[in-house]
Amino acid sequence: MAVATETTPSAKEERSIAEKKRVALNCLNDAWDEALGEGVDPDILAHAALFTALSDLVAAYGEEAVAEFATKLPQRVRDFEFSLDVTVQ
Repeated sequence: MAVATETTPSAKEERSIAEKKRVALNCLNDAWDEALGEGVDPDILAHAALFTALSDLVAAYGEEAVAEFATKLPQRVRDFEFSLDVTVQ
């Protein structure tokens, strides 16, 4: 869903994006832990998080772009991109 540009991001811009992603993930992890502490089941929380993420992406990029993005998710899951405890031998 990235928009093609004529220039690639500079190393400084890439570091800034990486830092923003780290901050975002920390915020989401904190909210996740808080919801679990309030008694929200992990399955319900996961579905709510996916709904929120996908609806925000649809608002930003449109249904077709998000649908195309979603077609790539099964392989990314199979490639362990979302697995936290993976041992590679």
